[in-house]
Amino acid sequence: QVQLVESGGGLVQAGVSLRLSCAASGRSFSSYAVGWFRQAPGKEREFVAAISRSGWKNYADSVKGRTTISRDNAKNMVYLQMNSLKPEDTAVYYCAADSLGTATGRERSYDYWGQGTQVTVSS
Repeated sequence: QVQLVESGGGLVQAGVSLRLSCAASGRSFSSYAVGWFRQAPGKEREFVAAISRSGWKNYADSVKGRTTISRDNAKNMVYLQMNSLKPEDTAVYYCAADSLGTATGRERSYDYWGQGTQVTVSS
């Protein structure tokens, strides 16, 4: 069992950077892949980025080049650094854990989910 809590969201202006954090509790966190997904109003939840148990990283095309995912297994933390934010990045951001550890972009592969943190980017 893994519990996930996101933090770091807020209201920001376009062009700035923001770092989201995902705090995990539970055993064997380092064996999980962790992904970030987001859901904008009126839209389906979509993949943003993921990091495997070995540190391999996977990014959605929409954020590639301006987003970095990282993890600190000693602290049971995963981070999502987003730069050059755009209004279209506005969404609730969720972190999720995948027991297979593969960092897939497939939502249904993830076993545990956090409650989400709101990111609002104003133009």
